[in-house]
Amino acid sequence: METLSGRPGPPWRWRHWVERAGRGPAWRSALLVAVVQQVGSGWAAQAQSGRVALDWSARILLLLGPALLVVRHRHPVAVVYGVGAVTLVYLGAGFPYGPVFASLAVACLAAVVAGRSRAAWGAVGLLWAGHLLIGHWLYRWLPPAGDGPAPWTQELGATAWVLAMLAVCELVRARREQWARERAERAAAARRRADEERLRIARELHDVLAHSISVINVQAGVGLALLDSDPEQARAALTTIKAAGREALGEVRQVLDTLRTPGAAPRAPAPGLDRLPELVEQAAATGLTVHTAGEGRPRGLPPGADLAAFRILQEALTNVIRHSGSRTARILLRWRPDALELRVDDDGPATGGPAGGSGNGLAGMRERAAALGGSIEAGPRPDGGFRVTATLPLRAAEPAEPAPPREDP
Repeated sequence: METLSGRPGPPWRWRHWVERAGRGPAWRSALLVAVVQQVGSGWAAQAQSGRVALDWSARILLLLGPALLVVRHRHPVAVVYGVGAVTLVYLGAGFPYGPVFASLAVACLAAVVAGRSRAAWGAVGLLWAGHLLIGHWLYRWLPPAGDGPAPWTQELGATAWVLAMLAVCELVRARREQWARERAERAAAARRRADEERLRIARELHDVLAHSISVINVQAGVGLALLDSDPEQARAALTTIKAAGREALGEVRQVLDTLRTPGAAPRAPAPGLDRLPELVEQAAATGLTVHTAGEGRPRGLPPGADLAAFRILQEALTNVIRHSGSRTARILLRWRPDALELRVDDDGPATGGPAGGSGNGLAGMRERAAALGGSIEAGPRPDGGFRVTATLPLRAAEPAEPAPPREDP
């Protein structure tokens, strides 16, 4: 939750400040601790009449601890031990208890967050041991005069305070590490989504351009060969080129629109099996005869599966046009209860172009099928030619009554 200014809203304000602990100019927090210690110690002195009154040396000690905090990020170990020593000197001089421990708490937090937990525990342990010695042995020679041994209840309270302070520091460290992992995971997920989107767009552009350019290349060759001998046939080839180019431009524009306006709905529906007759007509314009047949009861496909089925058939026919010497191809749509099987056969032989499976076309088909939990098999047939078989699961398919693919003689 964020405000209009981009800053974290109230529900997350505490997390925001904890995450920022240890970042930014260290002198700001050090100055705040210095003010708290100076003012708070003055109030504590009024309530502790039996302690030594605050003088210039006490004020210097109350400033020295916060001054060390300025470099706590660069030297966390030295700072936490130095602040512990300053605090121990302050207590040994008999000055009033109070917020003098604030510097030590901040120094311990910086050390723990920096991964120096042992130093924090060691500094606090030395302070606790020194306080124990002062309260039960050295008090005879230290101010204030006539002071007696400290009650053990006070020592128990000090021990509980030390353990609570270190536990809070460890909790803050654990939470910061957890939030850092979450940020890294979110960044990695965003990079994965961006990579997947780039791959999707690359597949779309490859499928659109490879098919259309193959049709245009074949028809251009026909037009050039017949330009003088059969102008009408050459005109028909040029008409096919124009139609293929217009369709390719439309589909490329639709793909590029998703780059300009991420998340926006496309202005034209994605192609699906309902455009199979157009695909057959485009292949026929190149001189390839395509026979289509269907087995089983046709059903409606989810948009993603419908697009994948169309693109797989489109790429398979494009490979026939570009790489096969056969002028005939056969498409079979086999509707199974849980999957749609697409099969494209040609009788070959290959024309010497890249073999199946070595180019981006088959790789793109495999990626489309794998994204839906399906598979692609492609390779030479035992009786010659080439076969591409795709299996697409139909978990989310809805019953429909589309017209079955026509079966050409």
